Amino acid sequence: MPHKSSADHRDADLMLKVYDLRREPVMRESRAAINAKFWPKSFAAVQAVLKPDNPLNAAWRQTSTYWEMVYGIARHGIVNPDFWIESNGEGLFLFAKVEPFLPKLREVNPRSFRNAEWMTTSCDTAKQVFAYYQGRVAQMTESK
Repeated sequence: MPHKSSADHRDADLMLKVYDLRREPVMRESRAAINAKFWPKSFAAVQAVLKPDNPLNAAWRQTSTYWEMVYGIARHGIVNPDFWIESNGEGLFLFAKVEPFLPKLREVNPRSFRNAEWMTTSCDTAKQVFAYYQGRVAQMTESK
């Protein structure tokens, strides 16, 4: 898909709307739970969170689909991806947690994280953000 080559006021308007959604109480709680409590060391840990009775399942569904929606806006050429990722990098933190298990996760859901993956392979700024998060996740997962 073609990238939007530069940001404009419509990109900024969408950015603010996306930010407002991140501040919604359930979304904020879900993001906090996934960011703090989800540290998979194996695909079994990823599989566990996919089960409806897992305490993090609702937060998982809320955050993973939110970030896929956010990154899909860039993937489909609606906003400039470099501008977009500057304020929407948090989803790549979650992607860094699951990326080692992505092939197996895609056996369960072939569409899993395709927009986050696109960002990390198609956008120079996202590549840098993702590399940072990969290192951070590796360190933090090791200490858990």
